[in-house]
Amino acid sequence: MADGLVIGILSIGDMGLGIAKLLQSQGYKVATFAEDRSERTQDRARSSGIELLPSIPALVSVCTCILSIVPPRDALETAKRVADSIPTASASSDTNTNTNRNTRKNPGPLYYLDLNATAPSLARELASLFTSNKDTIFIDGGIIGGPPSPLNPNPQETTGIETVTNWTRPSLITSGPTLPPSLSHLTATLNIEHIGPGIGSASTVKMCFASTTKGFIALAIQAFVTADAMGVLPHLRGYMEKHNKAALAAAERGVVGMAPKAYRWVNEMQQIGQTMEEEGGFGSGMFDGAAEVYRLVAEDTALGLEQPGRRARGTTVEDVVAVMREGMKNAKEKVD
Repeated sequence: MADGLVIGILSIGDMGLGIAKLLQSQGYKVATFAEDRSERTQDRARSSGIELLPSIPALVSVCTCILSIVPPRDALETAKRVADSIPTASASSDTNTNTNRNTRKNPGPLYYLDLNATAPSLARELASLFTSNKDTIFIDGGIIGGPPSPLNPNPQETTGIETVTNWTRPSLITSGPTLPPSLSHLTATLNIEHIGPGIGSASTVKMCFASTTKGFIALAIQAFVTADAMGVLPHLRGYMEKHNKAALAAAERGVVGMAPKAYRWVNEMQQIGQTMEEEGGFGSGMFDGAAEVYRLVAEDTALGLEQPGRRARGTTVEDVVAVMREGMKNAKEKVD
């Protein structure tokens, strides 16, 4: 069971919050560092019973395991900050030379699970940051699926520790080292599926999977906007309904849902392109183009202002297309 273990999560976005609530339902304590995050993020963590610690070293000090769930662009910096905060063997005896480190209150090793959407080459770079400290175990990982959520429609009516089967959970795929048998309950709670011994294997699966989902959504955005520009969007959707109903449903669902996450997906598309180039021998151009689609959404349109659970624009395909066309037109006029 949890046995009072503290699990750190960086950071508390939609996925991080869902995982935090899942862990709490199983008796784990969850902590984070959020001083550099928005007030909304801090309030969300605080109201969910997540302990807000004043620094990364303080988080490292108390945690058995830290889950890194940040935008891909922040994965390297986050890993560096954690690695720099892990005490060396001499930290407790020579505080003058270890001013940025603290003695860990948790006596066991620290497990660092990088669950970010990154290319395998970046996963290997992240792993190298932790090799000098034998008390730290780096695990390559990725998340496939949406945030955990309780099946009970009235979770406030649940008392005591819930069974994990009462939750929908994404797959947390990992490669490289594994969590030890002593943390088997944590492994089961997080629905961890270990796929191989090599650092980068899990990241490769995540990148290839995302290419078929988020990459497809980028194609759908282009197709819908282009069809609308020619006045044939209803015809396109009609023929998709007739000949490829599953693709239409996935496209419409993805196009409407992507706005609050578009800023995260810019670098994720770049990471996918890097994976296809470095590991598969293809060019990165297809996913550089997808990255540009999400950059347009995030930076050149009102959709970039959308937040999860607080949607104002882009709640229908028609409005997404209208906002995209308006934003792209205004951006082009500024350049011209």
